[in-house]
Amino acid sequence: MNRLDAMGLFVRVADLGSFAAVASQLGVARSVVTRHIAALEEHLGVKLIVRTTRRLTLTTAGAGYLEKCRTILDLVEAAEADVMEERLTPRGNLRMGLPLSFGLKRIMPLLPEFQKTCPEINLALDFTDRHINLIDEGVDLSIRVTARLDPGDVARKIGDCRLLAVASPDYLSRHGRPRHPSELAAHRCLGYSAKANNRPWLFTVDGQPQSVYLPFRLQANNGDALALAAAQGLGITMQPDFIAADYLASGAVETLLEDFEPPPLGIYALLPSNHYLPGRVRVLIDFLAARLSGRP
Repeated sequence: MNRLDAMGLFVRVADLGSFAAVASQLGVARSVVTRHIAALEEHLGVKLIVRTTRRLTLTTAGAGYLEKCRTILDLVEAAEADVMEERLTPRGNLRMGLPLSFGLKRIMPLLPEFQKTCPEINLALDFTDRHINLIDEGVDLSIRVTARLDPGDVARKIGDCRLLAVASPDYLSRHGRPRHPSELAAHRCLGYSAKANNRPWLFTVDGQPQSVYLPFRLQANNGDALALAAAQGLGITMQPDFIAADYLASGAVETLLEDFEPPPLGIYALLPSNHYLPGRVRVLIDFLAARLSGRP
């Protein structure tokens, strides 16, 4: 019997004033109740109950222990009730980190439905493309779009997105259309990178991923800026589908190298730890996973 169960049993005995009455209530033998109370007294090193032939009487230590047991058991009951209530009606404050472009294009359109579904959850959104320390910065949940996670990341995959090579019709009419990733070195390429020429583009060649290192003519740490540059005819860029979609729909850019499309990027919900997950965080992750995968 664990400590809380032993406390609960002791409170029952004190309330009913009889081992036999508690045993009858629980459907066990009287000796079982007696044995557990004796074990509790042995663990505490004090006598809690004085037994006579007619009645049970609490010792001074037993009376003080009873009061504390009631307080502890009431707190446990209240904590469980709060958790169960949150599970049934999630509520509270939730801070979420979001990549700038993905957050604006894919997450923000979903939030009205989420807040209608869970009106008791208050969201605070932190838009940033840097990798944040969730624990140090007090963030409950962070969304990351990546080909691979960092060692030690605690995450749940909630979706996928495609990477597309795109360029404007004007650029292609002036410089030609590459037919193989190896031809990109002869083109003006626009790369997502905060550092010079150190992030290769990945393609699928003969069924295997292949990295292509390119001298970028323009680089930026924002995909929207690079997609706009491509639409203006400045070169070829590789962008996730949620950034390229509007430009493709308007005809401002076209897809290239479709036969060599790289493996998809994963969309992940990162968590501060793999321990207790608040209900309000769980319900948001489930909602995003359903919507990003197209499920109702």
